[in-house]
Order: sequence, then C-alpha cells, then structure tokens
Amino acid sequence: MTNSLSKHDERMKNMCFGTVYPLYLTKIQKKGRTEDELIEVICWLTGYSQSEIEQFVSAKVTFKVLFDGAKINPNASMITGMICGYRIEEIENPHTKNIRYLDKLVDELAKGKKMEKVLR
Repeated sequence: MTNSLSKHDERMKNMCFGTVYPLYLTKIQKKGRTEDELIEVICWLTGYSQSEIEQFVSAKVTFKVLFDGAKINPNASMITGMICGYRIEEIENPHTKNIRYLDKLVDELAKGKKMEKVLR
C-alpha cells in the first residue's frame, strides 16, 4: 500500500497547475461562482498574489512548484473532511495534503458555501 501511495503522491505533485486551473474554474462557474472568487481562495491558501497565481497558470508549473514556495495559511488545518475518497486530516504527504486542501476549497465554492465559511 505504501508503494501505491507514494506513486499517487508523486503523480499529484507533478500535475500541472496550469492544466488543472481551468478545470477548477469551469467547475465553480457552472455553479454561479466567479474567477475572482477562485483566485481569492487560492491566494488565501497559498499566500500568493493574484498576479503570481496568474503567472503560475500561464507558466504551467507543477503543483510541487506552486506549493514549494507557498506560505500555507495557518487556518488551512481547519480544512477537514473527505475529498476524492481521501480524508484530508489523514493525508501525510505535505504536497498531496495541500493539493487536497485546494480541491476541498474549490469544492466548497462550487457547493455555494459563503466565502467567509470557505476562508475559515
């Protein structure tokens, strides 16, 4: 199991943020949310500015690069629950945990949660 987990973690951190970003955007826009809200959520989690996020998207950096330089919000540990079949609190790999934090925030946006609840 550890070997398959490490392969999963490796695959996750090497995914291209610039490729996944439009998928996040489509998901939230279908539910009436805006790109500004998506950017706000990503900035809250990572500590980056909007222009830095836009540069990461256009440069097609990996999630590893995105999160290696991020200043993860101290309240990120309050992001709990299940996402993509994984309980966030139980994820040990820091890159995978950060990616799942972001997935969960995007999910909450798409589900219509109020921004003050999403941003904890």
